[in-house]
Amino acid sequence: MKKPGATRYNSEVAEQPSPMPSEKQVLGVLRGVMDPELGSNIVDLGMAKGCSVDDSGLVRIKIALTTAGCPLRAEIQRDAKVRVSALPGVSAVKIDWTEMSPDEKAAAMDRARKAISEREEHTAVPKNAKVLLVASGKGGVGKSSITANLACALAAKGYTVGVLDADIWGFSIPRMLGIEGGLTAESSSGRITPHHKQIGPGHLEVVSMGFLVSEEGSALMWRGLILNRAVRHFLEDVNWGDLDYLLVDMPPGTGDVQMGLAKMLPRAEMLIVTTPSELAQKVAIRAVDMGRKNHLHVAGAIENMSVYTDDEGREHRIFGQGGGRLLSQEAGIPMLGRIPIAPEVGAGGDSGNPVALTDSPVGNAFTELAERVLEASPPPDLSGCSVRMLDAMQEALDQSALG
Repeated sequence: MKKPGATRYNSEVAEQPSPMPSEKQVLGVLRGVMDPELGSNIVDLGMAKGCSVDDSGLVRIKIALTTAGCPLRAEIQRDAKVRVSALPGVSAVKIDWTEMSPDEKAAAMDRARKAISEREEHTAVPKNAKVLLVASGKGGVGKSSITANLACALAAKGYTVGVLDADIWGFSIPRMLGIEGGLTAESSSGRITPHHKQIGPGHLEVVSMGFLVSEEGSALMWRGLILNRAVRHFLEDVNWGDLDYLLVDMPPGTGDVQMGLAKMLPRAEMLIVTTPSELAQKVAIRAVDMGRKNHLHVAGAIENMSVYTDDEGREHRIFGQGGGRLLSQEAGIPMLGRIPIAPEVGAGGDSGNPVALTDSPVGNAFTELAERVLEASPPPDLSGCSVRMLDAMQEALDQSALG
């Protein structure tokens, strides 16, 4: 028998507002905010100086940077606000910036170096390279084509772009970029030398499993553990040199290799490729979820095969419409570009002459995509940050001592 007043009590409980987060909870989520330069979270580095939460749900955080003009400030701000805003009861997030004292800076760098020395995972990817994982929820959406052409479009603007073909089973980057031949290693270090391809004022540095098999048609009958080891070798044992970007052509889906790459490249960002099909969009959202569960920033969505325009200028939406827009809305990520269907995309991929380097509507679409990527995920300029300045000072002292 229902007790009198039970319905009213339950209604009142349901209408109670979410409790405000504690300082401990706020600092807890801030441990997921990494300083890309130092490679550790801002709490352990002593950069998060405390926080307060008022009755309206406004959270104020005090963050001390290693130097007031550090160009990584915007990235730290974005990540901190996204993570803290997700806490129940938070209505807004305000960050108050300050600068570390010399002693605090020295202590933070000591903690960072200690963390790096204790970390199991390490790569040969330069710290100043922006790593972009080009991912999809399923195969057949043109992810490799997007990777190859976006890399060329960025290189055509003068950037040095690394391309890692991590689609181990379905490697196709060598053919798409018109590169042949096996990989060689440096005699002194034993590190793999990537294939080099000049693109206007920029160039590509390319590594693929396709350079290690005897024939392009050879199938790799490998399982997850061996595949992860192969990808690890490409990240740890390649002499990438100085890169602005590293584009990683991910295998489709959300399996072992994808999660392994997310752990090996914790500062990477993701570009999610889909088609206009709603079905493809529903699968693509899983790739977004995988990235976020691994604390990766999802930089944006790219809709491939969006529309075909015939010789009379009529548009045909062969694969439906709205998939990219729905993905952008559901995931809360920007729409970076729509690439049309054009016969020259496939022809360029087959012949090794990427369509991104042509003066055509689809070539212009890739140029615009590159511009949007540069806006959404610019390569970090670390020249003004403390570690780079200290390294430069040390190099100058070393040269002085030698002279």
